Amino acid sequence: MKAITINQAWNGAEKCDQCPIRHLVLFADLQQEDFSQLHQPINDMDFRAGSALYQENESAQFVYTIRSGMVKLIRYLPNGSYRIVRLLQLGDLAGIEALNGSKYQHHAVILQHASVCRIPIEDIERLNFNSPHLYKQLTARWQKVQQDADIWLAELTVGNSKKRVASLLMYLANSTANQSFFLPSREDIGAILAITTETASRIIAEFKRLGYLKTEQQNAFINQAALEKINQ
Repeated sequence: MKAITINQAWNGAEKCDQCPIRHLVLFADLQQEDFSQLHQPINDMDFRAGSALYQENESAQFVYTIRSGMVKLIRYLPNGSYRIVRLLQLGDLAGIEALNGSKYQHHAVILQHASVCRIPIEDIERLNFNSPHLYKQLTARWQKVQQDADIWLAELTVGNSKKRVASLLMYLANSTANQSFFLPSREDIGAILAITTETASRIIAEFKRLGYLKTEQQNAFINQAALEKINQ
């Protein structure tokens, strides 16, 4: 396959330099000479809510850096229901398991309108082999996966339903710089926390009534102190 030119690659890098999440993305530490090793372009792509990035057990050719929006990773259960096993947000890498040569392990579905960078796996493998600048970022991504898995197990699926919802709201709020966050649907909240949609709806309504949660169009805000008391 014909390699793209250094100028083409570096034009993309210059665009990354202007990006407000430059320090968060997978290629944050790459130098100009590293881009000469790219044999395929990195595509900027936009997806509407409900669109799929990839399907479980699909042959993996790309990973995706989330530049904006939110992606949910889904596992379907034998009874037809589903669980959301992780939420991906700003700077996260979707499909990271594919770097081990495996197929995608989840259904990745856009939860909130998202902008992503689609990165060919073969280019990541080439850069990781030939350049010292990618290893640090790859290691950080794997650590983030482990950290999120620990949070999911230790905080979001234990305790009573009210405590789980409070933990999820604080997790979402603390994942953003300005404390404003996107609130998933009641069905998705239930699928994240292993509670029913009805229970999620009742608790969200109660938190709104008590002033623990406020919503304004696409934005949600919490009363951190009040939710921390519930979470104790």
